[in-house]
Amino acid sequence: MKVTFALYFGNRGFFPGESIATARKEMIEAVEKAGFNYLCMDESLTRYGAVETIKEGARFAEFLEAHKGEYDGIILCMPNFSDENGASVALKDVNVPVLVQAYPDELDKMDFSHRRDAFCGKIAMCNVLRQLKIPYTLTTKICESPLSKEFAEDLRLFAGTCRAVKGLKQFNIGAIGARTTAFKTVRCDEIAMANHRVNIETIDLSYVFRKMDEVNADKLAQKKEQYASLSDFGKYPPEKLDNIARLGVVIDEIIEDFDLQAIAIRCWDELQKKYGIAPCLILGELNERGIVAACELDVNNAVMMRALYLAADCPVMLLDVNNNYGDADDKCIFFHCGPVPQTLMAERGHIEEHLMFKKSYGEGSGVGINKGKLITGDVTIGSFKTENGKMCSFVAEGKLTDDYVGDGFFGCGTVFQKENVENTVCLRRAVSARIKVVLTA
Repeated sequence: MKVTFALYFGNRGFFPGESIATARKEMIEAVEKAGFNYLCMDESLTRYGAVETIKEGARFAEFLEAHKGEYDGIILCMPNFSDENGASVALKDVNVPVLVQAYPDELDKMDFSHRRDAFCGKIAMCNVLRQLKIPYTLTTKICESPLSKEFAEDLRLFAGTCRAVKGLKQFNIGAIGARTTAFKTVRCDEIAMANHRVNIETIDLSYVFRKMDEVNADKLAQKKEQYASLSDFGKYPPEKLDNIARLGVVIDEIIEDFDLQAIAIRCWDELQKKYGIAPCLILGELNERGIVAACELDVNNAVMMRALYLAADCPVMLLDVNNNYGDADDKCIFFHCGPVPQTLMAERGHIEEHLMFKKSYGEGSGVGINKGKLITGDVTIGSFKTENGKMCSFVAEGKLTDDYVGDGFFGCGTVFQKENVENTVCLRRAVSARIKVVLTA
């Protein structure tokens, strides 16, 4: 998703108008350098190509209306104090995020011909935006040049805000199978979701199983080749890869047929008893290509996964907050069987059998967990639920460490570190996204 910004430039008449031409040039340079697209109103339509008066604000509003759907956010650039009246009219009907940027003054240019007063102007501008109930985003520092390193980072983060707002306004989640009755923690309120334009499509496993038996031979061969390249199947018989690939083909078809941007799947015990597989590798591959996929029919956290995926522009994974870490009060162990995308793994995975299924249903009943070492680094976690008709979530930041988790620990386990970690991860699920070592790769 390449983000496009609509660029707004403010003005107040008795401040130096020449600064606006410089601001237009520098803001465009900053946006292009960061890899984003932009839309900019023709500078001949207003004085200096900026917005000051109510009439000029109306022209900018017309510009936005003419390009509705073409931009994901607005950068409100303040080369000087900038008039709130023009902005009030220009932005009164926007439904995208707004980033408010103000130019810094320079101590050797504080005379009347050069002084900007954008610091004061930004306080006034944000006050008015709040009065008008226009949501806005602030930069890290009150005043930043578009060409500064601080603004480059703020622009990256704002793009994430734009992706998340756009991608969460309306999307479809596929609930594949019924909720496992033992997991009442993943119950969700479909009406609460629908009231926020999150649509849930339910698909029964009987439909999935019938489709698995009818898979096109060419699609099956392609999917088997893809999965074999992702992980080492080692000692397991060919029919295990065949069955996993059949399920992968069917899930792809369901995603296309129902226009799904996310899925949550019932991952036991029918798949194990009928086909002898676990779907972990499939879920990791889906997350790798941006279709967020949760196991255990965790529709709730499919929402959080999509939010973090959009914000981070990076694959995500669903893990349990699973174990304490010895006596450490700033660490705990995150774990799941193996639904981790390759981007978040430090090595190529290898296929193993799910030991819980082996114990319950016999040897060979749960082949498909993709085990491997996870990468380390800074991480954002979050969780989501519906309660009393409302949608509730939390996010926090910490880091994944390289700490030892014990011999024989099956699946994908990692240590999460954060001060006062027990209060942070009080909910059952954790979704981790944007690991900064990936960001710099």
